[in-house]
Amino acid sequence: MTTNKTPRIAIIGAGPGGLTLARILQTRSIATTVFERESHPDERPQGGSLDLHPEAGQLAVHLAGLDEQFRAVARYEDQGMRLLAKQGQILLENRPDQETGDRPEVDRTELRAILLDSLDTGVVRWGWDLRSVRQAHDKTYELLFEHGLSETFDLVVGADGAWSRVRPLLSSATPAYAGVTYIQFGLDDVDQQHPAVAQLVGHGSMFALADNKGLIAQRNGHGHIRVYAALRVPETWVSASGFDAGHPEMARTWLLDQFSDWDQSLLALIQESNDHFEVRSLYMLPVGHTWDFRAGVTLLGDAAHLMSPFGGEGVNLAMLDAVDLACALSNHQNLDDAVRSYEQTMFPRAQTAARGADQGLRMAIAPDAATSVPAFLRQQMSSGPV
Repeated sequence: MTTNKTPRIAIIGAGPGGLTLARILQTRSIATTVFERESHPDERPQGGSLDLHPEAGQLAVHLAGLDEQFRAVARYEDQGMRLLAKQGQILLENRPDQETGDRPEVDRTELRAILLDSLDTGVVRWGWDLRSVRQAHDKTYELLFEHGLSETFDLVVGADGAWSRVRPLLSSATPAYAGVTYIQFGLDDVDQQHPAVAQLVGHGSMFALADNKGLIAQRNGHGHIRVYAALRVPETWVSASGFDAGHPEMARTWLLDQFSDWDQSLLALIQESNDHFEVRSLYMLPVGHTWDFRAGVTLLGDAAHLMSPFGGEGVNLAMLDAVDLACALSNHQNLDDAVRSYEQTMFPRAQTAARGADQGLRMAIAPDAATSVPAFLRQQMSSGPV
């Protein structure tokens, strides 16, 4: 970037998108400060396994100069996908070659770790909880934090997820409930302790979908399988249903009752799970969410285009947003031109992905999912990777 002064750039949120942006800019000698409300990197679990696409997440890794570090933690052997009927039989299976498959899995925690390790000391500030942003008379932005401190920047990038505190500067849109809630749980040391479940899930992801619900399992690193019980329920279902994630045996019994007519091989996912249950309701921003350009502020990732996970694009889009914004900032002569260029690229791509994710969710958690999803996936597999 060629300017009369070095721009002060703040990135709000130390997720994959924000960290990728900081890292790529660092390789191009553009300094940033990343503010993260969590007090340290291990304050909360970072989620499950991610498949990085060659044209998106892997491209970002390459431009970040982290190919070697990524290959050290990526699981090329876990790229499979398996679709089952609720009676337990396999309806569809895709098993890419372990050597040539192009969408390796990586645990979100390990991806975040390699990004964090690549950043200079002091780039990420932990425990800085943003409370508000206000524009100053000189068109800079003052960030106000929970502990009373404030700092001023020329560009603020909201990479702070679904409930972004930067988004209101640009848009009045708020996430809406997508109609589906996940109950998340898992199994540990599966190959030794739960061999039948390990064989059921295979090396990759397994989906069993029927009757407006689903059991979705994905192999993570270190012998862990993460499971999501997906239910099409009202947003207020927790208070009405009696489900209590804090009491594992009650939660397990409740789930078994919901899936009582499913095959025993699938019920084993619930019966043999560990005692850590979480409720995760799915939210989305409007498909085609955009905003009018405003100098000095922009968004990336879920802050810009929150969508359901049934498009498989979330982290890849966030990292590709980071690529495009970093390239724009390094190639344009001023911040305004850079941000305009980035947003014009990002908006149509995000709209296409969000429409697909919305359609995917409607199709997968539906009364006829057991027939419609296999037909759709066969068509997709014939034209490219799923």
